Amino acid sequence: MRLFLYLLMNEIKSVFESIGGQFCTPISQLSERLATIKAFVYDWDGVFNNAVKNENKSSNFNEADSMGTNMLRFSHYLKHQQLPQTAIISGEKNEFAFYFSEREHFDACYFKVPNKIIALDHFCEHHNLKREEVCYTFDDVLDLSVAAVCGLRMMINRKANPLFKNYLVKNNLADYITASESGNFAVREVSELLMGLNQNYDSCLDERKDFTSIYRNYLDFRQALNTSFFTIENENVKSVARP
Repeated sequence: MRLFLYLLMNEIKSVFESIGGQFCTPISQLSERLATIKAFVYDWDGVFNNAVKNENKSSNFNEADSMGTNMLRFSHYLKHQQLPQTAIISGEKNEFAFYFSEREHFDACYFKVPNKIIALDHFCEHHNLKREEVCYTFDDVLDLSVAAVCGLRMMINRKANPLFKNYLVKNNLADYITASESGNFAVREVSELLMGLNQNYDSCLDERKDFTSIYRNYLDFRQALNTSFFTIENENVKSVARP
């Protein structure tokens, strides 16, 4: 079994390095940490998109990344027999983030958050989580307070900030840096890597392809979730109606 896992991990590492992914933490450690993860939290701007705002001051997402988050949650469900908690924490107010969170039935969407550690701690307290049980996907400076404390840190690549990437590596603030850049399906890359590390990628696709009772049960649980919305006022978390 150990030999099998060793070969599997090295195969996954080779696949993602071949497209340009950078492992800042040994893949065996990534796998060990992933086994203790209970929640997946995402930044929005520069993660699901290239951070460019449209005429309504919002930034979009793509369906490939959306499917990635869904299949990652299903992968976690297959492995642990329970749904992971999910949230978006954004420094800005994005209509598409609200729509995505509701459509995909994320647990929470935080917006206008200048100090993201406040939102993370609120999310953890609300869901009885430890910081190290959170996997965080991020791309920029505003995210570093969260990246410093989470159990897994998945950094979305952008070639325009090589010094920032060097800073992350030197200060142990990222475990993996994607090959795909912001807005170019990088969330899907993260999702596929984590599903591979869960050792159930093929099973996930088989269950979804055949729309089995296992997948339908997962979907029923997911669809029953209602998204909560929060913002920050005077460094305090405030619950709000859907913006």
